[in-house]
Amino acid sequence: MKENSGMIYDDVKKCVDDVISYIGKDITYAMTLALGKPVLFINELYSRAKKDPEIKLKIITALSLEIPKGSSELERRLMQPIVDKVFAGVPEFDYMLDFRAGTLPKNVEVFEFYSKAGSILNNPEAQQHHLSSHYTHVVRDAIALGANVFGELISYREIDGKIKYSMACNPDICLETIRLFNEKKAKGEKVLVIGEANKKLPFMYGDAVVEAENYDMILKGPQFDYELFCPPKDSVSLSDHMIGINVSPLIKDGGTIQVGIGALGDAIVSGLIMRNEHNALYQEILEKSGIKKRYKNLILNWGDTGRFEKGLYGSSEMFVDAFMQMYKSKILKRKVFDSIPLMKLINSGKLAPDNIPPDIIDQLLEMKAVHRKLKAKDFAFLTEFGILKKGLSYEDYTIIDGENRYSADMNKEKNRQEIRKLLGKELLKGTVILGAFFLGPKSFYQALNDMSEEERQLFAMSGVETVNQLYGGEELRTLQRKNARFVNTGMVATVFGAIASDQLENGLVVSGIGGQYNFVAMGHVLPDARIIIMIKSTKGSGKSLKSNIVFSYGHCSIPKHMRDIVVTEYGIADIRSKPEQEVIAEMINIADSRFQPQLVEQAKKAGKLPLDYEIPEEYRNNTPEKISALLKPYQSQGLFPQFPFGTELTEVDVSLVRALKGLKGLAKGNRSKLIKGMALELFRPIPKTAQHYLDRMKLLHPSSTNERILRKVVVFALRSANILQSSENPLPLQASTRVESK
Repeated sequence: MKENSGMIYDDVKKCVDDVISYIGKDITYAMTLALGKPVLFINELYSRAKKDPEIKLKIITALSLEIPKGSSELERRLMQPIVDKVFAGVPEFDYMLDFRAGTLPKNVEVFEFYSKAGSILNNPEAQQHHLSSHYTHVVRDAIALGANVFGELISYREIDGKIKYSMACNPDICLETIRLFNEKKAKGEKVLVIGEANKKLPFMYGDAVVEAENYDMILKGPQFDYELFCPPKDSVSLSDHMIGINVSPLIKDGGTIQVGIGALGDAIVSGLIMRNEHNALYQEILEKSGIKKRYKNLILNWGDTGRFEKGLYGSSEMFVDAFMQMYKSKILKRKVFDSIPLMKLINSGKLAPDNIPPDIIDQLLEMKAVHRKLKAKDFAFLTEFGILKKGLSYEDYTIIDGENRYSADMNKEKNRQEIRKLLGKELLKGTVILGAFFLGPKSFYQALNDMSEEERQLFAMSGVETVNQLYGGEELRTLQRKNARFVNTGMVATVFGAIASDQLENGLVVSGIGGQYNFVAMGHVLPDARIIIMIKSTKGSGKSLKSNIVFSYGHCSIPKHMRDIVVTEYGIADIRSKPEQEVIAEMINIADSRFQPQLVEQAKKAGKLPLDYEIPEEYRNNTPEKISALLKPYQSQGLFPQFPFGTELTEVDVSLVRALKGLKGLAKGNRSKLIKGMALELFRPIPKTAQHYLDRMKLLHPSSTNERILRKVVVFALRSANILQSSENPLPLQASTRVESK
C-alpha cells in the first residue's frame, strides 16, 4: 500500500477489506480514548473478527464510551427516556456490548489503560487486561504490544482552498503515534493510520491541524457524520460545592488552572464564578466558613479571593465544559503565546496582549530576540504575532508598506522611530487553553461549532506529551504555566499525604492513573505551582460509611514524598515541606469528625503524634450537618444548585435519580431499615405528590403484581429521600439569575 496516501473511502467494508489484505489477520488495533474513536470502522473490523476466527484482533484503547443501560428494571425505566433524548443518533461500540454481555469471541482481546471509574471492578477479564500506563507512556506501551493499525475520529474543512483535517477532540496520543508509525514505515514495517471524518466534530486548531497525507485511509461521507457521544452532567451535591469553595481561594488571578470532568470540576468552577461575579456573597461565605481565618497565610502567599482581573490560562489534558463556563464568565481569558521573548515581556508587565507598546522593537532588540538588522525570519516573527501590522512585505532588509519603504536596519535611532508607524494594535495567535482531548455535553460541542474560526483558535489542542509535561519545551512552558494550580481527584488519602486514585488496596483497578502523576511531577518542578488533590471525606452511608482519610492504605498512586495540598469538604491541608507530625495533624483536621478519634489513636500508637495531642476545637465539628447549615440558606438565592451549568434532565428525572441512588445506598448500608420501611410502605396509600413520578416511570397504573411492587419501591425511595415532602418547593437545578451581590 502506498505510504501516506490519504486515500478517501466512502465504504467502510472496502476500507476494512484493504486493511486486512495489507496487514494480514493478526491485527493489533490502537485507537484514542473517549470521543476520538472511529466508531463505524472499529465496528466493521470487530464484525470481521467475530465472523472469522482466524483473525486475531487486539484492541488497545481507553474510555470506551457506553450509553447507560441500567442494571435493574427500575433503572431501565428511569434511564430509557433519558437515553432516547440525550443519546439519539449516537452509535454504540459493538465490541463493548459483547464485552459487557460476556460474549466477546476468544480471538478478540480488549486492553484499556483507563476505564470509567468503577465500571470494571467486577470484571476479571478487564482487570487482567488493564494496562497500567501513564498517559504520556501509552503510545510507547501500545507499540510494544504490537500495534500495527491506528484509528481516530477527525474533523475537516476547507482552508485557503484546500481541505484540511483536524485531530479535533484527540490529538493527545495521535500526534506521537503517527510520528512513530512513520518511523516504522521507513523501516519497511507494515502499519496503517485510519481517519474517520465527521463534520459534526468541532474543527480545532493548535497542533491538531494536519494534512490528509498523515492518514493512509480516510473514511468520509454522510454516513460518518453521526451524532457525538455527550455524557450528561453529574449532579453536584452540597459537599461537592463545599470542596469547590475550599479550592477557589487557592487559585491565583493571572495564573494557570487544570480541572477535570464531573461534579467536582463543576463545583470548582461554580465557586470561581461566584468569586468573580458575586464577590461580596463569596467573601461572606469565606468568613462564615472560617476559610479566611484558618488559611489566611496560605491564601495570602499562594491564592486570591478577588475578582479575576487578569484571568486564568487553562493547561489541562481534558478540555471540558468547565473551561467553557470559565470562558463565558470571562475568567479563562489570560492569553499565552508560543514565544519565549513575548512571554517574558508579558510576565514582567512590559507587554500586554491587547496593547503593543511603542518601544516593543527596542525591547526585543535588548533581549536579542531579533537581529539589529532585521532578517526575513525576524520579519516573519514580528508579523506572525501581530507586532507589525498586516499587509507588509519584506525584501532585502527593507519593509514595504504599499508605496512606502522602511529600512530594517535597527542600528539607527531614526529607523527604530520610523518602524513604530508599522506596529500592530494587539498580539495575534494567543490562546487561552491548551488541551489534549475534549469531551462534554451537547451544549459544549455546539458552543465550539458556533464560534467563529478566529474565536475557536483561542482553544488550542496538542499532544499529551506537550500538555502533561515540561520536557522538550521547558522554558516556554514554564513561562506560560505561571502560578499553575493542578487540581486532581483522589479516592483515598492517608494521614501521611499519600493518595490512592486508580486502584483499591486489594488490587482491583477502579479507573487508571491517566495523567495524574505527570501533573503532580510538573507541579513540583514549576517554582510557583501547587498541586491540589480533592478527596471526599467519606464514602458509603449508614453502617457502610467509611472514611476516605485513613491511617494507611495498601496502594498509592501518588506517594507521600510528593504530597502538596489536599482538600476535602471540611477544609484544606497544606502539607508540602512539613514534618510528619504537622502533616498528620492537618490531614486529621480535614477528616470527618466521626473518624477523627480513631485516626488520632492510630497515629499516637505508632508514635507519630505526641500522646497529649488533641484536635483543635475548631476542627472537631466536621459533619454533613455543618455544611448543610452553612450552604442551604444560600440556595434560596440561586447559589449551589444541583446542576450549576444546566442539565438535559427534568426536575422529575433528577428527583428519581436521587431517590433510587439513595435506595441503593440504603440496601448496602442499612438493610434492616430498608426491609422495615418497605414492609410499612406496602400498607400505605399512594400519595398524590408521587403520581407524576410514577407516571414518568410508567407505574401510575400498574398492570401486574410485579409493577405494583415496583410502584411501592419507587414511593418508598421518594419518601426516604424526602422528595415527596419537598416536591412543592424543589431545590434549584441550575444557577439562578436571582443571585445578588451584597
